[in-house]
Amino acid sequence: MTGGFEPLDVFIVAGEESGDSLGAGLMAELKTLHAGEVRFRGVGGARMQAHGLAELFPMEDITAMGFAQVIGGLPRILRRMRQVTEAILARPPDILVMVDAPDFTHRVARRVRARLPTLPIVKYVAPTVWVWRPGRAKAMTPDFDRVLAVLPFEPQAMHELGGPPTTYVGHPLLGELGRLRPNAEEADRREASPPVLLVLPGSRRAELARLGAPFGEVLGRLRQRAPELEVVLPTLPRRLAQVEQLVASWPAKPRIVVGDEEKRAAFRVARAALAASGTVTLELALAGIPTVAAYKVPWLEGRILPYVLRVKTAILPNLVLGEAAVPEYLQWHIDPLAMAAQLARLIEGGPERQAQLAAFARLDVVMGEGDAPPSRRAAGVVLETLAARRRAM
Repeated sequence: MTGGFEPLDVFIVAGEESGDSLGAGLMAELKTLHAGEVRFRGVGGARMQAHGLAELFPMEDITAMGFAQVIGGLPRILRRMRQVTEAILARPPDILVMVDAPDFTHRVARRVRARLPTLPIVKYVAPTVWVWRPGRAKAMTPDFDRVLAVLPFEPQAMHELGGPPTTYVGHPLLGELGRLRPNAEEADRREASPPVLLVLPGSRRAELARLGAPFGEVLGRLRQRAPELEVVLPTLPRRLAQVEQLVASWPAKPRIVVGDEEKRAAFRVARAALAASGTVTLELALAGIPTVAAYKVPWLEGRILPYVLRVKTAILPNLVLGEAAVPEYLQWHIDPLAMAAQLARLIEGGPERQAQLAAFARLDVVMGEGDAPPSRRAAGVVLETLAARRRAM
């Protein structure tokens, strides 16, 4: 246990579903580690509310994914920005924690720091300054006491770019390993026939629209080589209708599963995967599932991105490992024939499959699996940051 017995007032803001999950885990561990009552207020979703968050307004009011959504919702977002800032200034908390949603949370942090310079402010999830817009790191330095990183290379990247002190606390997926990895019976099913192939074309409407046709073509070509293949497509309840419409024209029809438990069960028996670039590629790597990854952005973004990106790969396991473990097909290089051939080799076995599995096995060491749960590490750093700020006053 750390901290005193006095109540702790935490103001916490999350702007996306993933942030709601991170925030909820942090809240649970703060209540465990602090030796007194912990009160939470701010912005979050259902998970954070279940842990006692007194909600200022619905989290969806500050969630904007695309350019058009940002422009259309700008008046509401600016109004909510003022509302959060005013709530903090009217009753200053002991500590302010900003989770993800950098375009919103960084602006609020700057306004609060200008008025309350001694209030400790922590950012949970480092912005992707190592991908693009590296100037954001240095711009954060005056406004944040500490950044909690979920990828092991981020503290060094933030340091090199002049960002705030950054601590790697672990990726939340490290707390899911027991549900991602197979038991003995499930491991046998991975090696049995018919092989199970996971297909993960994305969780956003635009991702599904852009990757639906090429993924369907890959499966059609793969089915010619492996007719007994069992294809499973996990999706979210809100995307079910779109996915059903999407796969109606696919030559190889997948079994669609909805919900987290069914998705995890499919991960534990899958022999290989075809996936959209994103966090799911790290999820697959930690689960030990050889993968072929692809991604496609709108035409204009595709022309601009090569000039602004600071990384040579879009695949998280490759970035974490520092090697091209997972083959990737991006934008104009999406090649269904080559992708199907690569997947066939991963399913059949051989050196390519073994190379991916060996690379994935190194992730446990690189990412620190086996230490304290990431949310507990994060809570510990939050309390240390508060204590350090109080000592300096």
